[in-house]
Amino acid sequence: MKQRESDEVSRRHFLRATAGLALFSTSSCERVEDWLGLGPKEGPVVPPSGEGIDLISHVLNRTTFGPTPLEYARVKGLADTEEDAVAAFLDEQLNPDELEDKRAQRAVRRFEAIHAPLAEMYEYKEAFLLEQLTRATLVRATRSKRQLFEIMAHFWSDHLNIDVSKKECRWLKAADDREVVRKHALGKFSDLVRASALSPAMLWYLDGRENRMRDSSEKPNENYARELLELHTLGVGGGYTQKDVMEVARCFSGWTVRDKGRFYKGRVEFHSEAHDDGSKVVLGHEIASGGGEKDLDDVLEIVCEHPSTARHLAEKLCIRFLADEPSKASIDATAKVFSESGGDLCKTLRSVFETDEFLNGARGQKLKRPFEFIVSALRGTRAKVSSEMDLVDYLIRMGHAPFQYPTPDGYPDVASPWTGTLLWRWHFAIALSRNDVSKEIKINQDELIEKAGGVAGLAASLLGRIPSKEELAAMERTGESLALLLASPGFQWR
Repeated sequence: MKQRESDEVSRRHFLRATAGLALFSTSSCERVEDWLGLGPKEGPVVPPSGEGIDLISHVLNRTTFGPTPLEYARVKGLADTEEDAVAAFLDEQLNPDELEDKRAQRAVRRFEAIHAPLAEMYEYKEAFLLEQLTRATLVRATRSKRQLFEIMAHFWSDHLNIDVSKKECRWLKAADDREVVRKHALGKFSDLVRASALSPAMLWYLDGRENRMRDSSEKPNENYARELLELHTLGVGGGYTQKDVMEVARCFSGWTVRDKGRFYKGRVEFHSEAHDDGSKVVLGHEIASGGGEKDLDDVLEIVCEHPSTARHLAEKLCIRFLADEPSKASIDATAKVFSESGGDLCKTLRSVFETDEFLNGARGQKLKRPFEFIVSALRGTRAKVSSEMDLVDYLIRMGHAPFQYPTPDGYPDVASPWTGTLLWRWHFAIALSRNDVSKEIKINQDELIEKAGGVAGLAASLLGRIPSKEELAAMERTGESLALLLASPGFQWR
């Protein structure tokens, strides 16, 4: 036994040592590529030239964390017409595995803790795990070519929200992000919900691990069952009752998370003796007695195929990509595809992007949330970021630090809760333009202006349209053209 433990300790030390060497080599890899001229080839900076936001700029604003100065010209060059170019770009984004993304992947590889096996996560300090998870999230959002995938990872992280401050979630959320959210972000909705239901982090966060019915004196813990119906699937007003909540809770009883033991801590287990194995009725569907752990899959099949779930998901996706108050026609069309495709998320997203409201509706009418604002500013200015944690203080002050929303509904995706963050947005815009965020975050404003063909070109690159005479005059008057652009409504709204 002592020899086995000694071997295990040696193995972990070896892994950490080799991870340190890998960290050194991968963190230097991009610089070596740049020195040797082997980095990605840069195309021209060709800013938009229309007075209004054109289709390409609109699509880039809605389906990415903001375009880089090079992205507009790249997408425009994908086809002869705007419509075909946008279609080609969306095809790329909806097939992320076919998009080469090695530079972003190498940048994330250095955060060794978030890649560790579940049980080994307990060997890290919880603050260190959160730091690595937050930094990886910022790196992916700013550097990845798979921008729509990253947008959807944030969408599902809010939809299936877990606050890292609660108990074991401090260690388990990193695995949830990897094995639930990111693994299924563009897959099938039913697979995503099942993975979430059996996620050790979710079982801790919504108390599913305490849902035991060993005898008639115990009542089921209904916390997860309620949020499954109210937030994750059917939605408020989706047609379920309190009786349905209790029946779902009975179906999920017996699932728990091992919280002791060196090698199996965090493992999800089903304890049949703590499961109510009697018959249940969920949303009018009878679940026969004796099903045991199969009761969970029976419930998930019922709720994932329910028409209210299709409508609830369609409305949330339309709010994210179309408008704070999307049209009924857009929601109906999206819900129809969701249902007919069996919850295929790529097909459902494609239907959102094919709505008339997306293609021809109002543009520049969705307020960027603080995370989106900061990342879009970094991408739009080609900021060199050596320490992502220098951005977190701004995110905390604006109320949008990743994985830290305290209630199960996740960060809101409409404008009204975020209008109180404008002062700190202005502070960030000024600090970034002056290279005052930190010594580890720098931009080259002169180079940006030169490559864009002047201040007007830089403004067009950031706004997705040529600036008005009034905007140009204000930039000349203040002498702080970049700060003014980043703080302007034209940049704050996408």
